[in-house]
Amino acid sequence: MVSSNDFKNGMTILYEGKIYKILEFMHVKPGKGAAFVRTKLRDLRSGGIVDITFNAAEKVEKAQIDKVEMQYLYDTGDALCFMDNATYDQIELPHALVEYERKFLKENENVTIEKYGDEIIGINLPDKVVLTVTECEPAVKGDTKTNALKDAIVETGLLVKVPMFIENGEQIIVNTETGKYSSRA
Repeated sequence: MVSSNDFKNGMTILYEGKIYKILEFMHVKPGKGAAFVRTKLRDLRSGGIVDITFNAAEKVEKAQIDKVEMQYLYDTGDALCFMDNATYDQIELPHALVEYERKFLKENENVTIEKYGDEIIGINLPDKVVLTVTECEPAVKGDTKTNALKDAIVETGLLVKVPMFIENGEQIIVNTETGKYSSRA
């Protein structure tokens, strides 16, 4: 158990049967009445963000989230197959659970999978990934003065806005949090 006075950003808690990650918290001591803690939490199962207010010193259960290093092997069509690097056990995650993350995954890439007991919560991607451009329009001559961007499709099927000088076959670095072009690899 952990007190609401001891909350920290990034901490995971179990509250009303749901697993939450604390995104923000603020201790509030009004002039009249008891103190309380206002929090912004992310539901790790659904991905939704909720605001919950706890009384000061209210006890909640701390959720133990295990992180396992796994290698992405292949896409079966309706699920992604991963292998545990330590035990070589293979698991399949349905596309619905990893809809956003699969846009950045390449075969044989290592990722961290978060588990609560035997339940898989999600995937932690690296901050940036290197992807190869498979399709993009040719640059228009004379359109280099303005910071013009063009559409490019990378090897995973993700559509990224890139600068005009990027061409087919080039490797680019993409930010996994925003899905935007960062730089050339």
